[in-house]
Amino acid sequence: MCGIIGYVGTRPCRDILFRGLRKLEYRGYDSAGISIIDGGRFKLLHSVGNLDNLEARLSELDGEGTVGIAHTRWATHGRPSNENAHPHTDCSGRFAIVLNGIVENYLSLRSQLQQEGHEFTSETDAEVVAHLIERAYRGSLRDAVAEAFRQMEGHFTYCAVAVEEPEVIVAVRKETPLVVGLGEGENYVASAIPAFLSETRRVIFPEDAEVVVVTRDSVEITSLAGDTVSRSPQIVDWDEEAAEKAGYETFMLKEIHEQPVALADTLAERVGPDGRVILEGLGLSFEALRSLRQVNIVACGTSYHAGLVGKYALERWARLPVEVEVASEFRYRDPVIGPGSLCLAISQSGETADTLAAMRLAREAGAHVVAVTNIVGSQATREAHGVLFTRAGLEIGVAATKTFLAQVMAMLLLALYVGQERGHLATEDVRGFTEELRRIPGLLRDYLEEGAAGRVEQVARRHTNSRFFLCLGRNISLPVALEGALKLKEISYIPTDAYAAGEMKHGPIALLEEGSPVLVVATDSCVYDKLISNVQEVKARGASVIAVASEGNVGLTDMAEEIFYVPRTHEMLSPLLSVVPLQLFAYYVAKHKGEKVDQPRNLAKTVTVE
Repeated sequence: MCGIIGYVGTRPCRDILFRGLRKLEYRGYDSAGISIIDGGRFKLLHSVGNLDNLEARLSELDGEGTVGIAHTRWATHGRPSNENAHPHTDCSGRFAIVLNGIVENYLSLRSQLQQEGHEFTSETDAEVVAHLIERAYRGSLRDAVAEAFRQMEGHFTYCAVAVEEPEVIVAVRKETPLVVGLGEGENYVASAIPAFLSETRRVIFPEDAEVVVVTRDSVEITSLAGDTVSRSPQIVDWDEEAAEKAGYETFMLKEIHEQPVALADTLAERVGPDGRVILEGLGLSFEALRSLRQVNIVACGTSYHAGLVGKYALERWARLPVEVEVASEFRYRDPVIGPGSLCLAISQSGETADTLAAMRLAREAGAHVVAVTNIVGSQATREAHGVLFTRAGLEIGVAATKTFLAQVMAMLLLALYVGQERGHLATEDVRGFTEELRRIPGLLRDYLEEGAAGRVEQVARRHTNSRFFLCLGRNISLPVALEGALKLKEISYIPTDAYAAGEMKHGPIALLEEGSPVLVVATDSCVYDKLISNVQEVKARGASVIAVASEGNVGLTDMAEEIFYVPRTHEMLSPLLSVVPLQLFAYYVAKHKGEKVDQPRNLAKTVTVE
């Protein structure tokens, strides 16, 4: 996720801005840049790679400029490069901006601006903002920023500076973070508190569509229409580590709450105005898609479970046979794969050793290889024929949460795309699914903000001393059960088994005794009635049933001791919601056991050795 820091005051700001970027380094980035107003013009510095590269060139920004903005970029539109790094300027060089998030309608805006004569120098969506401000400017940077905001779709925060108003920074947000830091004779804007925490602890949190005008002596907040808005400062008492966690007790909990944004980012721009899915970069022509004979998905751990969701979706929507295999097994057998095969290699880091080896095997056999990854420039992206990027941002917690949901979103989009291109899904059906996908980030945001975690924590606390858990699911809920079991094993160290519920009678039911906790993913599905029969079998053995169910479902009331309700959606999309209470359950079991949730024993975030 990108990082923003801006300063206006009396001190030379180059080093202040750079220190702010260092404090945002934990968020992940692939390039960085600084813009300072000095002598009636912008002094700009961009670099690719880590901040050491930018630091080595800081002396190029000499001068005494006391107003500036800076940015760390996580690439979404356009490769990591000096040209694509922020800050971006307009044609005239009078305005500079930095942006977090995604401008979903940037292609249409860019086309309009180019027709009017604007010249672009980058591949990014963010650059359109500088040109929109240039077009709208009539002597007020505040008004131009507001006008640009009105024309933009998506979720974003941006900050703007102008050489004609050299003592002002203007910022606005829509569904992504923006915070203002209040100093003495100086003020700050940032995407997160750590950027200025060493300088001040007095902060203001603007709301969506509020325009913030920051000078060295004042902070004025208005609505888009210009009406004054009152926001009282707050005092934060976090230490710097807590600040990086945005006030959450752990990175894992923070990342669970970041999942709505990860879903929205991964979905952004991949649905056209007509509801059809648009996926670029796969390296597959229409003819190649039509001639596919099979799909092979290779992955490890959590990514493997995302692949299983992809299997159900691809088989149902694209009518292709799909095999999903743990990459370490795939690479050591003689798989039947070759021309006409699509190999999807899922790896959050793009550096997982077994997955990379499986990709190479598939490519050598003549399959078309697409990497599904979160990291631009990773090894997987260099070795694949095509890439489908997730956009989860940096994930620090070892136990994957938001990267799993982003992978699931990517797989669902891919399945819809292949289904529509191969003619197995009618246009109205694709539109129905994509409209529902657009709703899900908001549904999940409301679910998390309306106290879901507290409810799950109460139940988890009662099961802290359990010796064993069984997780059950059927059809599309089976991968969710598997992922929930993995989370419990990873961070609580409690033995947990996950099974297809229909298989329970073939062995696992022998493990059950009075009070055994059984987690059941029982959201709406075509096999719901079958699953209820399995729950009754579990209940008859004295087990304690904890169910995940769709809102409004009362059928489990007499069978389950506890029910975690999630928003109702189409069954094929339900993993995007139903896995979240299982993530929270594992988290709170581990927390109340006193375990180190962010650093589970024996595990690494990226497995780069066999």
